[in-house]
Amino acid sequence: MKNQQKEVSLLFCILMDFIGYASYTIPFIGEFADILWAPVSAFIFYRTFGGWKGAFGGVFNFVEELMPGLDFIPTFTLTWVYNYYKSGKKVNNNQEIEPVRNSKPKILSAIFPQTGRY
Repeated sequence: MKNQQKEVSLLFCILMDFIGYASYTIPFIGEFADILWAPVSAFIFYRTFGGWKGAFGGVFNFVEELMPGLDFIPTFTLTWVYNYYKSGKKVNNNQEIEPVRNSKPKILSAIFPQTGRY
């Protein structure tokens, strides 16, 4: 059986960020709720994304939830977007998204159109 990595749902990531925002709906108590939510959120983040991204993001998410005023950062959703575009998924009109490091600079393509060298 192949070892397939489970893809994380965008809806799940938005929901997790929304739960983090929800603490602001209750004045004064919201910041104390973050003390409880921060370790839970960091653990869920680590388990969701795994590897070094999960570890680094979990620590970042923990600090972001504990720091007053930083709950607006959609950590789960930003990581999902990063993973989605990094994976090279096909999007509109069946065009594949290529990482910047693999794409040829347009100015050099204009100078050397035939050879492909620069």
